[in-house]
Amino acid sequence: MLQPKRTRYRKQHKSTGVKDGVAHRGATISFGEYGLKAITGGRITSRQIESARIAMTRHMKREGKVWIRIFPDKPITKKPQEVRMGKGKGPLDGYVAVVAPGRIMFEIEGVPFETAAEALRLAAQKLPLLTKTIMRPDLAGK
Repeated sequence: MLQPKRTRYRKQHKSTGVKDGVAHRGATISFGEYGLKAITGGRITSRQIESARIAMTRHMKREGKVWIRIFPDKPITKKPQEVRMGKGKGPLDGYVAVVAPGRIMFEIEGVPFETAAEALRLAAQKLPLLTKTIMRPDLAGK
């Protein structure tokens, strides 16, 4: 599971982190040939990122290269079940990555388009966001 090596504060305020509008940073393919782009915004847990990564690499039979362009650095807390209101904030439950619409989450290189598209489709099934598969612009004509 991905998580920060160290953080300045153990707990953060609750704000979703997803603001109106689209992502400007991380909105273009930088490393690979094909990418998985978020259409809607939201939070993705470290478990969901790991599950998507495993689905992609298994379908690609460990050929090619995969880049994960998001990192879960926002701590999420959760109170135990059947606990009364109050008594402070709950213990740390895990980390999430806040994803804005338009953000490239995963990139793939070194496999044919059909394999990459299917691998990204399998990864998208593991994520709670609407996504689409995109191709690097200079490859579109080929």
